Amino acid sequence: MRVVSLYVGRDCHLCDIARSALGRLAEQERFVIDEIDITAVPALEAVYREWIPVVEVDRERISVYRVEEEPLLAHLRKAPLGDVTMSADPRSL
Repeated sequence: MRVVSLYVGRDCHLCDIARSALGRLAEQERFVIDEIDITAVPALEAVYREWIPVVEVDRERISVYRVEEEPLLAHLRKAPLGDVTMSADPRSL
């Protein structure tokens, strides 16, 4: 099953809206949401704070500030990357 990463911050109303939109889409399109709270994680704050909520699939940024359904669905409907070696998980920064 595909994984959609949602980067969020505390007290972020746009993040709440994105979470709800992704939840609805996840039921229809069968993907898992990996929610990453960047709050109080300096490395993540530096990369994501001005853009949250951020939606990524396969470490590719799909949208910022909101869930853009068409680009997300187009990306999810492509074949998964398979055995491609990925760069470091941003949470390990």
